[in-house]
Amino acid sequence: MLSACAALTFQSCNTSTSSQAAEEKLPEQVSYNFDIRPILSDKCLACHGPDANKREAGLRLDDPQSAFKALQENPKAHALIAGKPELSQVYLRITTEDTALKMPPPASNLKLSQREVDLIEKWIKQGAKYEKHWAFVAPKKPAVPEVDREDWPKNEIDHFVLEKQEQKGLEPNGEADKERLLKRLSLDLNGLPPTLKMMDEFIADKSANAYEKMVDQLLKNPSYGEKMAIHWLDLARYADSHGYQDDGYRTQWPWRDWVIHAFNKNMHYNDFVTWQLAGDLMPNSTKEQLLATGFNRNHKITEEGGVIPEEYRIMYVTDRNDLFGKGLLGVTLECAHCHDHKYDPFSQKEYYQMFAFFNNVEEVGIESVIGGPETYAKKPLMEISNEDVEKILTFVNKPDTNRLIVSVMGDLDTLRKTYILKRGVYDAPGDEVQPGTPSSILPFDKNLPKNRLGLSKWLFDKRNPLTSRVYVNILWQEFFGKGIVKTSGDFGMQGELPSNPKLLDWLAVDFMEHNWDVKRLVKQMVMSATYRQSAVVTKEKLAVDPDNVLLARGPRYRIHAEFIKDLVLASSGLLNKTIGGPSVKPYQPAGLWEGATSGRGLLSVYNQDHGASLYRRGMYTLIKRTVPPPTMSIFDASNRDLCEVKRLKTNTPLQALVMMNDPAVLEASRVLATKLLQEKTESKEKLIKAFRLIVCRTPSEKELEVLSKYYEQQLKTIKPQTAEKMVAIGEYPLMKNVDKKALAALARVISTIYNLEETITKS
Repeated sequence: MLSACAALTFQSCNTSTSSQAAEEKLPEQVSYNFDIRPILSDKCLACHGPDANKREAGLRLDDPQSAFKALQENPKAHALIAGKPELSQVYLRITTEDTALKMPPPASNLKLSQREVDLIEKWIKQGAKYEKHWAFVAPKKPAVPEVDREDWPKNEIDHFVLEKQEQKGLEPNGEADKERLLKRLSLDLNGLPPTLKMMDEFIADKSANAYEKMVDQLLKNPSYGEKMAIHWLDLARYADSHGYQDDGYRTQWPWRDWVIHAFNKNMHYNDFVTWQLAGDLMPNSTKEQLLATGFNRNHKITEEGGVIPEEYRIMYVTDRNDLFGKGLLGVTLECAHCHDHKYDPFSQKEYYQMFAFFNNVEEVGIESVIGGPETYAKKPLMEISNEDVEKILTFVNKPDTNRLIVSVMGDLDTLRKTYILKRGVYDAPGDEVQPGTPSSILPFDKNLPKNRLGLSKWLFDKRNPLTSRVYVNILWQEFFGKGIVKTSGDFGMQGELPSNPKLLDWLAVDFMEHNWDVKRLVKQMVMSATYRQSAVVTKEKLAVDPDNVLLARGPRYRIHAEFIKDLVLASSGLLNKTIGGPSVKPYQPAGLWEGATSGRGLLSVYNQDHGASLYRRGMYTLIKRTVPPPTMSIFDASNRDLCEVKRLKTNTPLQALVMMNDPAVLEASRVLATKLLQEKTESKEKLIKAFRLIVCRTPSEKELEVLSKYYEQQLKTIKPQTAEKMVAIGEYPLMKNVDKKALAALARVISTIYNLEETITKS
């Protein structure tokens, strides 16, 4: 019965989707970039694209020169003849019924829809005009569009968003109520729920700029740097272990302290990235600039005997090169590691020209096997003394006087030669190459030094079409749940098209014009009417725009794994607000590390921390690469193996089980219940306060009634031995002479509030 229902549902979904596609009108002017290239990229370029080794019949359909010239197999015919689909082999081959001639070949299991065929026909009729891929053309600042509803926009962002909505006949939602809006803003800017004091002040403030005052207050809070650091730690694949089988401990955390510090002091994006790419190469380089280069030493490093050193050294350089492509340029450069890219105009030679910038580091494939503190960083490294912390690196939270070393960048005195590696194999060198960049993005300026500092200058050249777009898109994703380009790590041919190209380009140019000022860009986004909308969705809006591409309602999605822990700790009053310092080991199920270890090194056994360390923010949880923190993994945190610019968003029963059974949540419930029981208030007041602290709004009468009844029921039915067990969870000291039955009953109610979907959802 269920399978029959599923089949019917699936069938009806398919029917409606295909009929929608059929009904969708062809555009007046067919665009190569937005209409034709996605079809070619999906259905044709694997055999007729940039990869010379896989190219059939010598034909490239992504290159107009090849597409318009006489065919190799038949010199009298042409793949494309402008204005004449009936003479163009492309059109004839996609419409023929002859399976021997049909394209794509039936054996490929690829097929063009009728709409795709019609688009290609219309494009050829209109002259088959090619355009450079949109993401490889430097953005120009479009004019801010005029809109019918002039009273809604609060800044330029809203004009671009509203223009799209009006084209589709949608109206934006009204502003979210103050309580929900403050929770959204506080989670987005600080990664923490608002305090009761903040809620009361914001609700009481009736001034026109009440919201802006709250934005400024949150931007000045040191928690802002911690919240912003999370997306960068994912991108930079930061972890507390070296990776691979032995997976020994590393002390890379001072670099994390620097990232938090850089965001808090609003270091502009061009300097922020340049210091990380080439701080060691800057004139009169400082210790802080050298520490910033830890960015490119966060990759996995082997400590296993018996490996081939050069093979692993090549892997480290490859990791840096791939991160540069995905994280900073938003392209799948790694696809050109073994052969020319199949879809994007990057040759294997260009891959190794980029590789050359990172190939001169004074490092070896294996420096030492797993050992003591001297192995916690690998050469090149820097030592951070107590004097450094007092005078220069004041933001580093060094807890003791032990020797502290960090892996950083440093180049050889001589130049290491770089070769194209045949099939990407470390010991199969081909032709020698010099440092360079993909010409399709922006040719490398001959006047720039051929090192990482020169590469950074190339990256922030205002003619570079990708740098600004990519980071603006990553930040948009942070606040709206998905980027204007949904595939935030792929702006290439196989990536999704921007949902609002003009908005993306306007933001990218505006970001550059204001000197890459990150805090200004963040404020611009959260001050927009688009961001402030209510997340309530009507049936009509859900039918027209189920994925909220047009942003006619506020963003609603579950918060990041780290912030779930932070919310639980902050609302219960347990949060330790110390910023920076070494990573900590909170509660974790027994035996996980021990079941996946070589038995060597500091991380072979999980020795849980105690005291204040248990209540640090989620971002300080120690990440062992082979066994990442389980509760964070369940909530889709990155395992930090490789550069990650977009986390998965899953919804699984395991997540509910974590919220119900995690000692951290049960302990927080007990601690908050203890505090509330000490207050001389009615039980209803206690429940309202708990709800406000956790859900960040006042409960409705109905919600309060349900919680009150549940509390009364628990008071009557909970057994003394059950209460005894419940109040014993967690290491936070239990208050003396407390009524354990009342405490357990209230803790259960609070635990229920923690388990509401709304609690861990930004809505």
